[in-house]
Amino acid sequence: MHAIMQRTVVATVLAASCWVAGIPAPALAQTPAPADAVLYIIYPYNGQRIRGGFPVRFGLRNMGVTHAGDTTPNTGHHHLLVDVDEEVDTAEPIPTDKQHLHFGAGQTETRLDLPPGKHTLRLVLGDADHKPFKPLLISKKITVTVLPPRVRKPAQTSRAER
Repeated sequence: MHAIMQRTVVATVLAASCWVAGIPAPALAQTPAPADAVLYIIYPYNGQRIRGGFPVRFGLRNMGVTHAGDTTPNTGHHHLLVDVDEEVDTAEPIPTDKQHLHFGAGQTETRLDLPPGKHTLRLVLGDADHKPFKPLLISKKITVTVLPPRVRKPAQTSRAER
């Protein structure tokens, strides 16, 4: 924890001193990732039709999963992009909102409840500071279709009950 606080203080002081001097603040270097690392969605499958809430399981090969803030080499944490069309800005931390879901406790799965319709899902691996790795570790974009809830017909009574 001490190392994280030191990095944050140094980055803040550096950015503030650049701002006071009127020069642009340098971007923090991206964390390197192994060239053979692969990020992928285990479930659901691309093109799957799902009714109601569903689990999303994250896969990562040749790296480890840890919590946000952990600077152990070759580890990161998941971010799930839901219906995001824009490219990931590799120079900035991954945003946090309803479309950019952070799993900073090291989670490797979640449950989504999306409205009926087509949706896209994509994973991005973030470093200790929620920034994308270099090279960018991003899964293939998958599309799922959430079906509307089933309409249940009222139970019919038998002739004997009428």
